[in-house]
Amino acid sequence: MPTVNGAQFDQALAIGRPPNVVRLFPNSRALLVSGKVIDRALMAKGQAMTMAANGRNYFVIRGALQAAQRANAAIIIEIARSEGGAGAYCAVNYWNMARLVDALCNELAIMVPVAIHADHYGIKKPADLGFARQEIPTMFEAGITSIAIDASHLPDVENLQANIALSSCIPGWASLETEVGEIKGSQGLSTVDEALFHIQGLNAHDIFPDWIALNNGTTHGIEASAQGIQVGLTAAIHEQLARYGISGAQHGTSGNSSDRLREIAAQTRTTKANVATALQMISWGLEVNDYGNAQLDGDRNFIKVPGEGATEEMWQEMVSYARAREWKIGDYKKLNLPFETKLMGQPAAIRERMARRVEDFVYRLLVEVFNATDTAPLAVEAILAAGSYDLGPKAVRLEDPTEWTEARCRARAATLETDKGPAGNFDD
Repeated sequence: MPTVNGAQFDQALAIGRPPNVVRLFPNSRALLVSGKVIDRALMAKGQAMTMAANGRNYFVIRGALQAAQRANAAIIIEIARSEGGAGAYCAVNYWNMARLVDALCNELAIMVPVAIHADHYGIKKPADLGFARQEIPTMFEAGITSIAIDASHLPDVENLQANIALSSCIPGWASLETEVGEIKGSQGLSTVDEALFHIQGLNAHDIFPDWIALNNGTTHGIEASAQGIQVGLTAAIHEQLARYGISGAQHGTSGNSSDRLREIAAQTRTTKANVATALQMISWGLEVNDYGNAQLDGDRNFIKVPGEGATEEMWQEMVSYARAREWKIGDYKKLNLPFETKLMGQPAAIRERMARRVEDFVYRLLVEVFNATDTAPLAVEAILAAGSYDLGPKAVRLEDPTEWTEARCRARAATLETDKGPAGNFDD
């Protein structure tokens, strides 16, 4: 297994951490990097993607970092706006996540590169842009190194205009993810035409996203969709976007079998795979299947594995809390915020087994499914080759800006044939 030697790591540490990270953690030994570094490492390996682990609690973050170290894999720790924004249901948020990751990397002697990603920064209406211009810079001040602008809830032209409007809030060295199509399962699937419209419009404005997320047939949450990820659709869209140098970001991996996820890694340009709900359930000690879906008993209650995750007493307290509020099983994610301190107050052996369970699950995915093994040295090589924390864009401007004025964008969008699927709240 190739490894990063001490001298290489020290050099990468000296030049590879972005300015916001250096300012926050001047004496740190944690290699927190732009998501561009992670993407380039997975591209260099080929037919590989790494996990973007939604750090809904401390144990998920700890376990994911330990798994990445074991696998010698570059990794992303992320949180979505609904999970960790101003209206968060998790204790981990946009403003403390980098601090948690940095502290854990130093405590655990983690030597793999880690990106800190603000996922699903949602723009639901044009009026949201004013607040976003204020809030996004504060997230980078707090150590974020990568962001996903998700205006996919809007019509295609408004989605494009929102991404253009917010581009000035994002440092040039940071990685950018953009999204076409809300994640709605088998409905409202993304098309080649709308993905091209979006990426070409951004390209004309000198905006070069590192990743694109699509509605390619998957869902967020704990329930498996009937169809899952459409690998062929994903590959077709990625192929049409290839000359724009964009990689794929796969959302909603929970609910898709290991075989299907292997196909995504092998047959598409995907380098980033989000995993959220499964990791939360695993940390709590619930039974999950190969798909990462929590299993239910005959009464549609979660199945707690004895001696795994939280204590049985703690789990019963969590269940009672949810039932008192008449929460459905999909609402159990809201337990993260009120129970973070209670879970942290359990004995050390319990806390360790919670993180270890996450570690084992993440390690299996990184090694046996995502093909991410040994991508950490490739990330370090990318930093050293660039001689900087800023790897620059993967593409150049190919589109004529005069053909992509706002008026012409609106005219083009009017010719697109798209199906946005049903209305509703489809956040993470």
